[in-house]
Amino acid sequence: MTYCQRCLYPANHPLLIEFDHQGVCTGCQIHEEKDRLDWKALGSDLASLLAEYRDPSGRRYDCIVPVSGARDSYYIVHTLRVTHGMNPLLVSYNRHYNTAAGVHNLARLRSKLGCDILNKTLDPSLVRRIMLATLETCGSFHWHSLAGQTVLPVQVAMRLKVPLIIWGAHQGCDQVGMFSHHDQAEMTRRYRKEHDLMGMEAEDLLAQRSNLSEDDLLPFVYPSDEDLRRANVRGIYLSNYMRWDTKAQHELMLPIYDYYTGTEERTFDTYSNVDDAHYSGVHDYLKVLKHGYGVATDHACREIRFGRLTREQGLDMVQRYTTLKPPTDLPRLLEMLELSPEAFHALVEHHRNPSVWSRGDDGAWTLRDSILNHHNESNVETVRLPVQRSCNFIQSTPRGYPDTPTASQLLARGYADETVQPIERSASERTP
Repeated sequence: MTYCQRCLYPANHPLLIEFDHQGVCTGCQIHEEKDRLDWKALGSDLASLLAEYRDPSGRRYDCIVPVSGARDSYYIVHTLRVTHGMNPLLVSYNRHYNTAAGVHNLARLRSKLGCDILNKTLDPSLVRRIMLATLETCGSFHWHSLAGQTVLPVQVAMRLKVPLIIWGAHQGCDQVGMFSHHDQAEMTRRYRKEHDLMGMEAEDLLAQRSNLSEDDLLPFVYPSDEDLRRANVRGIYLSNYMRWDTKAQHELMLPIYDYYTGTEERTFDTYSNVDDAHYSGVHDYLKVLKHGYGVATDHACREIRFGRLTREQGLDMVQRYTTLKPPTDLPRLLEMLELSPEAFHALVEHHRNPSVWSRGDDGAWTLRDSILNHHNESNVETVRLPVQRSCNFIQSTPRGYPDTPTASQLLARGYADETVQPIERSASERTP
């Protein structure tokens, strides 16, 4: 297997990746643009773009913003609400395996920033049937969450006639360099299908599964290109206009909003997925079984590119957190799906990538070539980035809450606490 000489990504990255003559991947190459672009000018471009959509009266929604109880939600909403004076409608798809931290953070987000939020919760029995179907067809119980999170904002924008949807980072650009920042890529149906949804739209799932009806999958159907053009709906990524650094952004927001972060079982990042009871657990376990690497590699590559980890330190993190041992959240998921461990593994075994895994005569699987075999590559020193910053992650637990942020929890009350007031925005904090 070919691995990047600078970060740790393999050639079989599912979003597709290439390498230059020095063995540096396209993700690392495009990341270098972050140090060359005129972000002040791009920030002015963003301000001008938002001004076209802003309603001076504040009586209607200027934009739709997908949010969760983690990721970059606080930074995105703060940027739009406080810095640019926008009136966003927040939209959240309920994945059904939320955590205590996610529920708290989502409530605190809308409470502190004074935003309306629309949350969609589907019939749990339907979600379970879809999770079982996609576990069998593409080796992912998480497909419904990816599909719901990416289609609900578009459906709401169409229904309420709000023509602007604002996302955070473009994963294809940020992770693997699929696009340059200069391309100013926007959200498209094709990108969503091929990359977010692993090549499977709701219509494709319908054709494969006799126990799912057209009505069942209607919540996941993306509007046609023709309907989107007619409604003039577009989805932009803030990472095209701002130097995107999710760790630094969280550490700007945490002192302001004091939200819930915490340790996760299979990665060292305490911010990105703390809202999801299975993302850094069973979902990551399946990613390793299919592709041979997991979320700890994603986070280590990001930190290497920002000069907060050396490649060797990143390898240490991967070795520490990436394991073939079933995660502790697996029994919770199996209970939800009403599956035995044997039935679960039987469903996912045939999704292993044969270029990554080999199976012996005894039936045991072996990773053909781990990143851990690539400590001393020929060009590592030539392409190495200097470490300029520390890589410490903060664990923040709100007063009165237990130190168990990833404990499963159903969606609950609509507010964070009774004393919270919406944040006041001064004229000096707004972009003209």
